[in-house]
Amino acid sequence: MKKDYRIKKNKEFQDVFQHGKSTANRQFVVYVLDKQDVEHFRIGLSVSKKIGNAVVRNRVKRLIRQFFLEHKEAVDQKKDYVIIARKPVAEMNYQEVKGSLQHVLKRANVLTRTR
Repeated sequence: MKKDYRIKKNKEFQDVFQHGKSTANRQFVVYVLDKQDVEHFRIGLSVSKKIGNAVVRNRVKRLIRQFFLEHKEAVDQKKDYVIIARKPVAEMNYQEVKGSLQHVLKRANVLTRTR
């Protein structure tokens, strides 16, 4: 995933947290903020040390990025997303992560269509 698609700065994260809407399920919390002046979405990832060691946390982040890479055209483009992973994600495989992210993004009304 290109760097243009990522949220990195703390101020940008805080902006999404304070002004965005949140939706959650057992595995993920997703904050969504409308951004009308951008041409594509951006995602920020938060995976706590409570989830596991660095290997586990990086694996979870790779799985989330892969989901957004595969569903790039199905996700609402004019928004910023912050995804917070919860503890059960550490034991999930890609298919389970994909299903859980589809569920929470549909609840947030930002996923238009899925494969």
